[in-house]
This record gives sequence, structure tokens and C-alpha cells, in this order.
Amino acid sequence: MSWISFVAIYFVVWWLTLFAVLPFGVRTQDDDNAVTLGTPASAPRGPHMLRAIIGTTLVASIIVGGFYWLTHGLGYSFDDIPLMVPQNLAR
Repeated sequence: MSWISFVAIYFVVWWLTLFAVLPFGVRTQDDDNAVTLGTPASAPRGPHMLRAIIGTTLVASIIVGGFYWLTHGLGYSFDDIPLMVPQNLAR
């Protein structure tokens, strides 16, 4: 796999992971009893993007690192996926 493919895979995994990590640790205005006039009570209390970006980078690095270990360390590829399913379950 070329480095361009590796960067493309990391980019896609990073974006998917971002949407999975965003809701963690969010405190709403209603949780703090400080609802700003004109905003819904479920709106986030303040920005938390830096924490979300750091968490996303860590989780995406672990996922892509695992993928790299499977493909380069153990030698698996996408062609091996059908062979991983037991024959009695493949029907």
C-alpha cells in the first residue's frame, strides 16, 4: 500500500471517528441551568472542539494502526475476508 492510500484511509477513518467522538463529554446549557435567551436548552454550554479533535486523532490513530498491523504485520488483505468466515456459516 502506498503512503497516499494510507493517508486517504486515515482521512476517512478520522472523519468517521469525529462524528462518533463529538457527543462525549458535552454539557448542555440545561445541565448548568444557564440557558442563553434565544437558544435551545439542549445547546452545548461552550466549545469543546479541541478536546474532540485530540480524542478523534487518538482513536483514529489506534484504528488505522490496527489496520496497518493486520495488513503489513500479519499479511491480511481485503481478499482474505471471505476466507475468514467458517464454511458452515457462509451458506
